[in-house]
Amino acid sequence: MFSIGDFARLGLVSVRMLRHYDALGLLRPAQVDPVTGYRAYQAAQLSRLNRIVAIKDLGFTLEQVGAILDDKVSTEELHGMVRLRRAQLEARISADLARLRRVEARLRTIEREGHMRTDEVVLKPVAAMRIAELSGVAASYDGEDVGPVIKPLYAELVKRLRAADIKMTGPGCAYYLAQDDGTVMIHASIKVGVSEGADVDFLTLPGIETAATMIHHGAMENVGPTMQALAHWIEDNGYRTVGLAREVSLHCPANHDEWVTELQIEVAR
Repeated sequence: MFSIGDFARLGLVSVRMLRHYDALGLLRPAQVDPVTGYRAYQAAQLSRLNRIVAIKDLGFTLEQVGAILDDKVSTEELHGMVRLRRAQLEARISADLARLRRVEARLRTIEREGHMRTDEVVLKPVAAMRIAELSGVAASYDGEDVGPVIKPLYAELVKRLRAADIKMTGPGCAYYLAQDDGTVMIHASIKVGVSEGADVDFLTLPGIETAATMIHHGAMENVGPTMQALAHWIEDNGYRTVGLAREVSLHCPANHDEWVTELQIEVAR
């Protein structure tokens, strides 16, 4: 038998927490002195304490912990709960990091307001090209919605073209079509020289008679300053946009900060 202090030290918890577990009926002492009220615990009770702490640290309330323990959760079930919780936490961390990167990118855009270079904009025609593509729908044109859709599309497109031994003859080109319900149809395409042979869509992407274009250097999550510099040039030079921008991937190494992408927006007077 161990005193409450010794049991707390052995179980790596506080005496206060043991008293709280006792009050909730989660972990009763093995014995309580009727005169002094001193609590005493047995080593075998460390097993239940371990389960209480593990389940609580997974994010469950103590009331939920009690219900789970009453169902006599097995060690394997605990491992399953840990795996599920790990996946949830990793997804949350990933989402929080992505949100932080978007905020940082927006701050960089704000810092460059009034200092955006528009002298790099080139007005030119864009030739039509034969492409293979896969498409998907994003909730909006917001990068937070576009990213999770377009990345898997390109990965799957490249996989299918390689499996069919189809040569990719030019750059990738992402283009977007706004839908009536506010969503955006995303087209992930790559220039090819054939018209069949893989489970993808083959078509000719129409050319653009007049496109305002600008080169963006770096990851696409930081495209804000480039896109807005292009917007300023279009307005300052008496043009209006026709549709959404195309993104032509000129250089896509593993390091996204070294990416080179040409933005193309069809414009008219």
